[in-house]
Amino acid sequence: MPRNAKLSHMLRAGEKVVADGALATELEARGCDLADPLWSAKVLLEQPDLIRQVHRDYFRAGAAVAITASYQATPQGFLQRGIVEAKALELVELSVRLADEARREHLNEHPGAGPLLVAGSVGPYGAYLADGSEYRGDYVLGKRGFMDFHRPRIAALVGAGADFVACETLPSLPEAEALLDLVEEFDVESWFSFTLRDGERISDGTSLADVAGLCGGHPHVAAIGVNCVPLELVSPSLEALRQATSKPLVVYPNSGECYDPVSKTWGPGEAVSGAAESRGSQPSSLAEGAATWQELGARIIGGCCRTTPRDIAALARSVD
Repeated sequence: MPRNAKLSHMLRAGEKVVADGALATELEARGCDLADPLWSAKVLLEQPDLIRQVHRDYFRAGAAVAITASYQATPQGFLQRGIVEAKALELVELSVRLADEARREHLNEHPGAGPLLVAGSVGPYGAYLADGSEYRGDYVLGKRGFMDFHRPRIAALVGAGADFVACETLPSLPEAEALLDLVEEFDVESWFSFTLRDGERISDGTSLADVAGLCGGHPHVAAIGVNCVPLELVSPSLEALRQATSKPLVVYPNSGECYDPVSKTWGPGEAVSGAAESRGSQPSSLAEGAATWQELGARIIGGCCRTTPRDIAALARSVD
């Protein structure tokens, strides 16, 4: 058990945890141009206060977890903009402070709203590549390479006081293996969430049963699940995970639209193989799917790309 196990304590207490929704696409909706390899990390440079405002709006909507703006914030990515590693890691630390400031402001207004947690976002190597490969998992770096890539950011997130790290949008089993070693190295609690090829496999083709086997027995992993996946793949993926692990499950799907990494735009969703039922019978929103997902073992539910504070408010009402 890690030294700080706030998320596990909430889950053991039986709480149904609502996570926040999209950060980057919400920033775009508020006027930010994120057609950039840094994506939401660009706003850490340009308008950090806007990030704090989005976090605060999600807390107001009923979220108990704020995920930091560090998904694509890496020393390697910032270096391409001429920013040295020390400054890059200061920006990673800033992402934690912004979420914590939003939490403090919300608790000052609503003292009974807690506990509220800050999750340090650890996006995959594919996010740094900025070519959509976090949805394919078709990159090979090697365990040492993955650990060298992720270690400085995790150190900065932990040092800045993140309550746990969200190793998210992971498409690759070898990358997950490296991250498991790192959360143990830093003695930090985590959740691990993956992207999907279909309802039974993550993006690189590894079965969800194997993923659950890898993460399920690890004491630093509080929850396992999926994120940034279509709504119709949530139930089959939860069913596959539930059969393979007793760990709490986490899910935060996107709005149901499809992302084009070339044009960096969103369009109507398409039918996805592996869905348990026909598209027409699938939930059309987070709030509509929440009850079913909870029955399938989801203890933490939130939203990913193109979801909004309004969606999280509806989700929070449905969970309550």
